[in-house]
Parts: sequence; structure tokens; C-alpha cells
Amino acid sequence: MTHPVNPPARLLMGPGPIDADPRVLRALSTPLVGQYDPWMTRTMSETQELYRQVFGTGNDGTVLVDGTSRAGIEAALVSLLAPGDRVLVPVFGRFGHLLVEIATRAGAEVHTVETAWGQVFPVSVVEEAVRRVRPKLVAVVQGDTSTTMNQPLDELGAVCDRYGALLYTDATATIGGNPLEVDAWGIDAATAGLQKCLGGPSGSAPLTVSPRAVEVLHGRRSVEAGIREADDVVAEQPIRSNYLDLAMILDYWGPRRLNHHTEAASMLYAAHECARILLDEGRDAVVARHATAGRAMTEGVQALGLRVFGDLAHKMHNVVAVEIPDDVVGDAVRAAMLEDHGIEIGTSFGPLHGRVWRLGTMGYNARKDAVVTTLAALEHALRRAGHAVPQGGGVDAALDVYAGASSTVGTPSLVEVSA
Repeated sequence: MTHPVNPPARLLMGPGPIDADPRVLRALSTPLVGQYDPWMTRTMSETQELYRQVFGTGNDGTVLVDGTSRAGIEAALVSLLAPGDRVLVPVFGRFGHLLVEIATRAGAEVHTVETAWGQVFPVSVVEEAVRRVRPKLVAVVQGDTSTTMNQPLDELGAVCDRYGALLYTDATATIGGNPLEVDAWGIDAATAGLQKCLGGPSGSAPLTVSPRAVEVLHGRRSVEAGIREADDVVAEQPIRSNYLDLAMILDYWGPRRLNHHTEAASMLYAAHECARILLDEGRDAVVARHATAGRAMTEGVQALGLRVFGDLAHKMHNVVAVEIPDDVVGDAVRAAMLEDHGIEIGTSFGPLHGRVWRLGTMGYNARKDAVVTTLAALEHALRRAGHAVPQGGGVDAALDVYAGASSTVGTPSLVEVSA
């Protein structure tokens, strides 16, 4: 006997995914139309314009890749890197290693610089590596949720430009909740996902590429692209993926609408609504809301006597890593949070697995009631596990942060949501 899909009620306060905004869930349930229906193509064009604003760019090459955020990463790297191309990856957490793996699978000659987890790179270190390696592409994660660190990018575009390199960033964990200015910072390619600060489900990967990056893509036309355009000129090193061939994806989203795949309509609707909601609230206001929620969570766990991991000056707004006290079992506390309170928090990877909990304050959950509820539940779970904590300390500290914040920073349009 089968059963209908009926998930349990959860408050997702880990590093992502998070609870999707109810307006996004409603968009997912709306009717499907054909991929070349005028309404559909108009909605695709609207979505492109929305994400230009979200990314802070005027790039024509701003599209959605149908797949999770990793599909966007792979589309960018596989399409921009030909076998033998040099790529430099500054690694400061798990997802830097992911960029290394994908670039290696693309046949690139991969060079890395590494720093301790919990730290970021000074621009001088990256520049020295670029000068030494002379890469075609520098690929860097903006915010690595495994460590909660946010790598400054505002000077890296100028560094790459001086040495003739392209700059790519994975902004999955940061976009919407932290500043990101693709054009102003000289970023040639950026990819993201919906499931963190954008407040949607995983399954669509917003992506933008600069005109300079588009030129690289056009130099790697695939066999199929040549056939579709009745063009006999095919690159010597075509893009190694068909589905993730970014040149063909741009053609599909471009004015000619050359067929490549059938657009995932429901995910398009969700992505459109994520961007619309963010821009309706205002990019700066959303970043400020995430900053306030992140500060409230950080000061809340500190008021419970817990230590925060990493360089706080370079922490993402939307995730805090908390060192697990020696007298408790980290997974047991996480299980109690889930079973007793319906709240999910995360652990981490690699050298931080079992050493920290990761608490997220992002998207629809970057709001006061979610932060306070999580801190109250964490205090209770710690006390039940035998760890002494100041009664009410975390909640009071978080409320003090909110009391001191601007009255314009608070909740993501909850009145509209409940209407």
C-alpha cells in the first residue's frame, strides 16, 4: 500500500535547505504551459531580468540551469574550461574541494592554494598565486557553508583582469543574504541555488556570465550547436557535456530560443517568485535582515556559553558554526532538537565533522521568531543532555539584538504570506 506525500512539520535551521517561502510553494503548484507558449517565453525573459538585479549585473547571459546548484557549478566550469586549461582554486572549505574535483573532471590543469578551515584568503595571497600560475580561470567559493566563512571578492576581479584570467564564483550559500555585486566586482561567471537565502527549494541554478566569458563559450561550439545552426564550424575542444553545455543553454534562453531541453516550468515559477519576493523587499533590506538574524543567532549561542568557530570578521551572515561542548554528544543533541522540537540543525564535513553544529538563519527563516525558537530549543536540548547553560540567556541576547536593530529589519512580509 502506498501513502500520499505528507512530510512532517519541520523548522529547517541548518545550513540549507531551509523552509521555502509559502509564496514560492504556491508558485510551484500553478499550472504548466508549453515551453514555447508566449506566456512561458515572456516569463523566462522576466526571470532573466529579475536575476540580473539579484546578481547585480547587466549580463545578457543570465539564465537558469535546470538542476541543483551543483548543476550550475558544473555547467560553468565544464563549459569555460577546455582540457589542459589552467585553473586556480583557493580552497578554504569543503566546497573549494568540490570545485577542484569538477575542474579536474573537465580535464583542466588544476592548481590550488589552501588556508585553514575557519579562515579566508587575503587578496595578496590570491594575487601571488595568480601571478605564479597564470590561470585561464580563478574559481572560488564566495561563502563556504562547511566553515561558514565568506571570502571577500571585491578586489579579486581586478587581480584577475591584470593577469588575463576569468573570475568564477560559487555564490550558492551567499546570494541574497550577503553583498554580491557581479559587475562592480569584475566577476565573469557566478552560479547560485534557490535553497538558502533565496528562500526556495533546491532544483534550479541561477547563473550569469559576462560578455568576456560568453566569448570563451562561443569558441567552444559543440557538434550539436553546429548542426542546429547549419554551421560547419565546430571547435576542436567542444564542451564535454550536452545537458550542461552553457553555450547551448544561452541559445535556448536567447532571442532565437534554439531548442536544447524542455524547461522545468515549475522550477522556473519558483525561481521567478524567489527573485520577485527578494526584489520587492529590496536587495539591501534582505541583506540587512540576514545580517540581523545572523548576529542575533551568534550572540544568542555565545550567551549560552558556547564558542563560535572561525574568523567572525569574515563569517557569512546566514550560518554560524558552534563548537560542540566536550560533555555532550553532538549527534544526540541534534536528534533531540529534531525529535522534541521539530527543528533541524546541521553538523559539518571533514575536519569539522562532529566538532561543530551549523545553525542557519536564511531566506524565509531569517526572522526573529525562528531565531528565538531555535535558541530556546537548543538551550533545552543542552540542559537535557547534562550541559549547564544560563537559563534564557540565548533568547534574551537575541531579543536584545532585534531590539537594537532598525525597525525596518524583521520579517519577510509575513502579513502578505498569511493573506
